[in-house]
Amino acid sequence: MMRRASHSFLHLLWLFFVQIYASSDLPICKESDYHFEYTDCDVLGSRWRVAVPNKPDTCTGLPDPVKGTQCTFSCSEGEFLDMGSQECQKCSGGTYSLGTGVAFDEWDSMPAGFISHGMNMNIADIYTNCSNSTWIPKGDYIASNIDECTSTLSYAVSLKKAGTVSFEYFYPDNTIFFEFYVQNDQCESTDSEGRWMSTSEKDWTPHNLKLNRGNNVLYWRTTSFALVGSAVKPVLLRNIAISGVAYTSECFHCKPGTYSAKPGSAHCTPCPADSYSNKGATVCQQCEVDKYAEAGSGSCKQRPACTTSDYFYTHTPCDSKGQTQLMYKWIEPKICSEIVEGAVDNSTGGAVKLPASGQMETCPPCNPGFSVTNTSGCEPCPHGSYSNGTVCAECPVGTEPVVGFEYKWWNKMPDNMRSSVYSREYSDSVRSTGWEVAGEYIYTTQGDLDSDYMMLSLTVPGYRLPHSVAKDDERSELSRISFVFETQCTADCTLYFMAGYSERTNDMVEHWSGTTRKQSYSYLVKSNSTVSFTWGFQRTQAYSEVRQYSGDFAKMYTVQITNVVGGVASQCRHCALGSGSASECVPCPPGHYMVNGTGVCKSCPPNTFIRADQTVGEAACIHCGPNTHSNKAHSACVSDCRLDLQSTGGGEVLQYDFTPLANITSFQSSPRFTSKGLRYFHQFRVGLCGEEGREVAVCVDNVTESRKEVRGYACQSTVVPSEVRGQSVVSSQPFTIGDTLIGVTSDTSLDSIASLESSFITKSNLPDVIFYYRSSETTQACKKGRTTTIRLRCDPTVTGKDQITLPGKCSEGTCDGCSFHFLWRSPYACPLCTESHYREIVSACIQGIQRTTYVWQQPLQCTGGVSLPAQTVSACVTLDFWLKVGVSTGTVAAVLLISISCYFWKRTRKLEYKYSKLMMTAGDKECELPAADSCAIMEGEDAEDDLIYLTKKSFFTKIKSFSRERSSDGFDSVPLKSSSGLEMEMS
Repeated sequence: MMRRASHSFLHLLWLFFVQIYASSDLPICKESDYHFEYTDCDVLGSRWRVAVPNKPDTCTGLPDPVKGTQCTFSCSEGEFLDMGSQECQKCSGGTYSLGTGVAFDEWDSMPAGFISHGMNMNIADIYTNCSNSTWIPKGDYIASNIDECTSTLSYAVSLKKAGTVSFEYFYPDNTIFFEFYVQNDQCESTDSEGRWMSTSEKDWTPHNLKLNRGNNVLYWRTTSFALVGSAVKPVLLRNIAISGVAYTSECFHCKPGTYSAKPGSAHCTPCPADSYSNKGATVCQQCEVDKYAEAGSGSCKQRPACTTSDYFYTHTPCDSKGQTQLMYKWIEPKICSEIVEGAVDNSTGGAVKLPASGQMETCPPCNPGFSVTNTSGCEPCPHGSYSNGTVCAECPVGTEPVVGFEYKWWNKMPDNMRSSVYSREYSDSVRSTGWEVAGEYIYTTQGDLDSDYMMLSLTVPGYRLPHSVAKDDERSELSRISFVFETQCTADCTLYFMAGYSERTNDMVEHWSGTTRKQSYSYLVKSNSTVSFTWGFQRTQAYSEVRQYSGDFAKMYTVQITNVVGGVASQCRHCALGSGSASECVPCPPGHYMVNGTGVCKSCPPNTFIRADQTVGEAACIHCGPNTHSNKAHSACVSDCRLDLQSTGGGEVLQYDFTPLANITSFQSSPRFTSKGLRYFHQFRVGLCGEEGREVAVCVDNVTESRKEVRGYACQSTVVPSEVRGQSVVSSQPFTIGDTLIGVTSDTSLDSIASLESSFITKSNLPDVIFYYRSSETTQACKKGRTTTIRLRCDPTVTGKDQITLPGKCSEGTCDGCSFHFLWRSPYACPLCTESHYREIVSACIQGIQRTTYVWQQPLQCTGGVSLPAQTVSACVTLDFWLKVGVSTGTVAAVLLISISCYFWKRTRKLEYKYSKLMMTAGDKECELPAADSCAIMEGEDAEDDLIYLTKKSFFTKIKSFSRERSSDGFDSVPLKSSSGLEMEMS
């Protein structure tokens, strides 16, 4: 502060010496040659008023510096500080002042002090060029970028006291992030929650924020994340005003199209329709008869000749006689002329006249659930009754009303529906009728521009399931909205259907482009927060002030929504009666269906579930798919993650347990890029299996205010890596790709769902286990809903459990947008281990101990199940012992064999001797046998005495003699003893 005071003093000295030096050569200054400024404030809050020449060195004799006002001094709104008298003066007519502030309401070019630049918030993406993604002045407002870059508009201001900033914005598209925040001297920003702007419902939205004393930098920042082909609507800003500056030394002129009639105005007032004003006007001028002007216009335009596109037809409400009339009306505000030339009519050759009203016709009946009143109006039937559109009747005992709304007659816009017009290029037109009733249908009227959106909205208070329907966590359908429509177009028209919490936060559900034949569409409502539905029809996305496609239209024939709180009934249905009251409807017990035409509940076959949309008749019982079972409420089929499958070739039964894979798993597709180079992914979340109460996969939208989320077995969302909003990723466009489990099998097709086998070729002899899912949500492209197959493959080499791959030829997981296929490789996808998966290894006997070890068969293709048995130890006998036993046994056997041989040899010799003696006795008597007693051993005869050995032979010689061969005549040689005592051989 001391440096600032010394600076002011030096500035005064410099001005003083400059005046002395130049006074001799320059003329005396006039008031028009200079202006007054204040010096910087000193430590005491004081300042000096000094005269500063408009052009240097042009005159001399400037007024001397004088004491200025205090630094905190300021004027009120509608006043300015007269620097000559240093007093506040009122602004004159045609001008305005904020007193202590500045305003920016003209955007023909970027005002001084404002800076706009584009940048890429995705740090990992270095290819996106955002240099041209800036805010663009549009005359009355400034518009944001509409691409994937982040565009920032900033303005720096120094406030001498606390002030405010105010502005108006139009933020219709929730696919854009729009934030406003302020940074002070310490670069501290406003709170992170309040900086995010809410989307605009229909009109400009004002916003105010308090500013602290000192330096403030204001930031308006937008980032688009619309990755679909539809056009993005930019954010618009206007009327930015900042208060708290030191002073305002002049008033601002009112811009064209506005005026200020009284002195001391703080703002200018827009001119009404069919009037205009120039800059600095105090009053608006009326347009000529053949010209027109919208509100806030700076000039008038020539009225065009009326055409058939300038009027529409409708039916009047039914009168007391029950009649209605076809009426033609001009589109308001009417800007065409019926008297000017230019438009050619087939009959008159000039401007088109409004056709005459039609004849009176009998009113159609009221919509179902309503009855005709005495004044030919329609009123809803009371609770517990129903009607076909004529007279209300009580539901019979044992029945309940089917509550909802069904609109098929359009003599009057229903109370819970409204029509509006949204212009992409904002205008101040007061026209608000986008759809008109026409008896049998409701249709779109002509807009001011072909690019306008014709909006039709339906709002309901909430939903409640009938008494006959049991509540269940597996059953996600609360309501169903169905409508029949058609479009006829000559350009690129589009009909949008949106759903959400409110009209301004609705998300697009489906759209149809071009001409579409008469058809129906249904949407399942799964949340009580989805209570608003909007249809928007745009004739073309191209902006043009000339209407070329006014004949293009959309028609809505019927709209029906079920289970609405406060709805009406067109029919009653039978229900089961409770025991406490004869007329109280109760749900059938779990697993039971109602017999058609009665209130009797009958049990479904085992392992079936009840259809959510049909609880009557045996056809309501649906059998569960393979390897699944019905839950307790019999409302869906579930899997406990365990199953048994026959192995390939009809071998053993394989047991599986996928419980380790049941937790929620996330994975992404390969990166994709927008036209600007923004990188994004398709993220998938899967909850494979589980019983009731399991954790389900959830995909969310963290871009829009609706915070939409979808739940199921499998879902998809689009994610963009970004640092916007302090989030690592931005997730949008979530939808389910599987909310019902159809079955688990190794077959490649199930219930008309085929698994993409060609993209997941395997060489394993184990079968892949395939989970089949179906989503109940239908789209224009997927009229039967989406399906998903997850193929589990045994792969022990995978270390993690989330090795999920997408088909090679379909990098987004799907080739047609309706059928999704994934391959999940994991060791937990292997069958449970059994005894056949290991073998035993027996060791050698070492020191009397033998070990048995068990090892897995390789390659191992199982997990969990039985464990490897522990190593066993047993006693054994070594080889040395058995060798000793063998030698001993052999020795004993040899001795025994020799002894036996000797015994039998000795016996044989005796027989030989007897035989020899016999033969010798019978030698002289051929062919004559000896007496019977001649060869026998007589009683008392010793056989040993008859055997005489002349020579003593060794044992081996005896053996050799015993084993000699026979003679050639076939007789054995037998040793005999002769009378001489010599041994003889006899042949």
